[in-house]
Parts: sequence; C-alpha cells; structure tokens
Amino acid sequence: MNIKNKIKITVNGKQMQVIPKFSLKSLITKLKMPLNKIAIELNQKIIDKKNISRIQLKKGDKIEIVHFIGGG
Repeated sequence: MNIKNKIKITVNGKQMQVIPKFSLKSLITKLKMPLNKIAIELNQKIIDKKNISRIQLKKGDKIEIVHFIGGG
C-alpha cells in the first residue's frame, strides 16, 4: 500500500503508520502483545479490552500500552 494512504499514530511515544480504519485489536496483534497481560490507553482514556475489535484508529491517535510482567 502506498504511504500516502496510511495514517500516522503514536504508540508508546513512537510514530507508526497504519492503514486507515486499522483496528486497535489489529494493532495489538501486529505488535505481538498478549492481550491478557496488557493495559491500553487511547488518547488518555483507558480502553476496555472487550471493545478493541470495534475501535478503529484515526490519524493522530496516541496509544500507550503497558505490559505486565510477573515477579517477586
């Protein structure tokens, strides 16, 4: 796909390009993150992971993903 057809988003402070109407679930899959071990914030709002398939990313969206790691 041509770069002109992509939108810029920011994921954990780094710019990234995705196709328009790319879903939040697709982003998590692309980043290979385990859904059960992360928390997601989209434009400073915590996202309920049950809804990520329905959320389509838009130009300028800012996503923060926190990955939980067990330890002691």
